[in-house]
Amino acid sequence: MSDHLKIGSDLRIAIIGAGTMGNGIAQICALAGLPVTLVDISTSALERGLATLSGNLERQVKKGLIGEADKQAALARIQSDTHYAVLAGASLVIEAATENLDLKRQILGRIDEVVEPGTLVASNTSSLSISELASALNNPERFIGLHFFNPVPVMTLVEVIRGLQTSDATHARALEFAEHIGKTAVSVRNSPGFVVNRILCPMINEAIFVLQEGLASAQDIDIGMQLGCNHPIGPLALADLIGLDTLLAILETFHRDFGDPKYRPATLLKEMVAAGYLGRKSGRGFHVHA
Repeated sequence: MSDHLKIGSDLRIAIIGAGTMGNGIAQICALAGLPVTLVDISTSALERGLATLSGNLERQVKKGLIGEADKQAALARIQSDTHYAVLAGASLVIEAATENLDLKRQILGRIDEVVEPGTLVASNTSSLSISELASALNNPERFIGLHFFNPVPVMTLVEVIRGLQTSDATHARALEFAEHIGKTAVSVRNSPGFVVNRILCPMINEAIFVLQEGLASAQDIDIGMQLGCNHPIGPLALADLIGLDTLLAILETFHRDFGDPKYRPATLLKEMVAAGYLGRKSGRGFHVHA
């Protein structure tokens, strides 16, 4: 395995999952000049992801952040497919599927069957064990966590998470990739939720407990944290942005893996997810979204 990704035209990125995180990662890679292949289970899923990506690029054009030529060049660098065979020539494959351990392990096993021995494989998981996910590969030393934050084109951070088996060469290549696409990388050890979500998600969960107990309205809780703690967005509005189902999955992982009751998800959060109130993506969460 080469110690360097050889950033440039030789570097080809493949992303599994065309949802919010997958199409966002594809967008920043394409804008950084890298050819990208986006893979999902259906043509309709790919079409939705590409439509979102194109719309996000158009908003960047209107804001003067990129030119029309930049947008068109980025779109030209992105291909899409429903077959894993297209991963064969990839230098880096990023799994960005739903936060479900069994699903991710299944996907990683399929990736491992297709890619070349020197291909770097990463997961965008926000809470699951990198060491456990790596066991789905025949060469777990080439596996690493690349945790991007939503919305990917706006948030500059990426957590680079080493599993027990991750090699130094894989870690160095991941840092090189993050730098090339304009992200600031922080290196962390494998642990449930890693660093940012380990701190952030229990804080959001506590805000939900406060709402559940009727201490204040959702709007006033958010205003209180914005003006009292200088947060750019309130915790309940942030929960809506993350997705209440995703937040619940993360907290359930914490509760299970740490075995500590302080991580138990608020009953209100579980009830809202059961009702289909998932936040921005469903149009309703702790706030109503048009």
